[in-house]
Amino acid sequence: MQDTHTYVAIMAGGVGSRFWPASREARPKQFLDILGTGKSLLQLTFERFLLLTAADRIFIVTNEQYRSLVQEQLPELTANQIICEPSRNNTAPCIAYTALKLQQLDPDANLVIAPSDALITNESLFVDNLRQALAYTSQHDALLTLGIAPHQPHTGYGYIQFGESVGEGIYPVRRFTEKPELAVAKTFLESGDYLWNAGIFVWRAASVLAAFERHAPEITTLLGQDLACYNTDREQAFIDEVYPQTPSISVDYAIMEKATNVFTIPAQFGWSDLGAWASLHDEMPQDDQGNAVQGEAILLHDTHNSLVRISGDRLAVIAGLDDFIVVDEGDVLLICPKAREQEIKALRQRVGKEFGADYV
Repeated sequence: MQDTHTYVAIMAGGVGSRFWPASREARPKQFLDILGTGKSLLQLTFERFLLLTAADRIFIVTNEQYRSLVQEQLPELTANQIICEPSRNNTAPCIAYTALKLQQLDPDANLVIAPSDALITNESLFVDNLRQALAYTSQHDALLTLGIAPHQPHTGYGYIQFGESVGEGIYPVRRFTEKPELAVAKTFLESGDYLWNAGIFVWRAASVLAAFERHAPEITTLLGQDLACYNTDREQAFIDEVYPQTPSISVDYAIMEKATNVFTIPAQFGWSDLGAWASLHDEMPQDDQGNAVQGEAILLHDTHNSLVRISGDRLAVIAGLDDFIVVDEGDVLLICPKAREQEIKALRQRVGKEFGADYV
């Protein structure tokens, strides 16, 4: 049975620069069919949360420039369910804004915050973990995050160290560590008390707002000046005026690393953040040479462990590549070794400066 106080906010405002050239400023990766399923990552995420709560309790947090894309892909949403930030100020201000808005709708709002672009393969286990978390936060003043049990020493994820269980499968968080060096990640894996930080949070609106008041009051002071405007036709004008004045800071730095009431649930529901092309390669079906291919007409010869994505009906013949990313979007062709994919973000910026905004 669905809890009438359960709400979901899906974060869908990023530009997905590490998935360039498929992900563009005008149409980022969350709005793309990256997995080849016929649905965008945002649509898949929305459908996943319908297993947890009703459609009218799912909100999309995005940038104003993507409002029409959200409406196009999720036409069942009302205008009030699309929360539009006028500037990109990282995750803390938009989470505070969302919590203030939902608290005005429902003082007992119990809220899941999740990214729009993660891959989750075991959806039933994912929903079970969320119900477990929501049951705990409904009864406790707690900030809870889902942690992913690591299976390799990954240097691209943040880590959560957890302590002894407080019962109900809930563990206190001892500390957060941003993306570590490989040697450090190996010690984390060996210790057995570290999890990957998936950026999936669960808390009551009242609990997270209390944490903002305690640790980042400058954010809620600005956004709380006119609480009566929330969920009315005055809301967007108010937000457009005050939101750009908030500091640009992540929710991890603003409150999670400072609060003492932070807990985690170790989870194993088949998660990938799909942060870049190599992670997509790992999750896609592969041929007997380890190649993952998206396209209509592609001939591979002596090519191994590569991701090849060719748009349109162009014939692509690719020979002699090992561990490469090949992405052809019609107007932009990217060819890059997988081991150097961290350079794609900088290459995108260079393309924008040298060739113009149409290509980024």
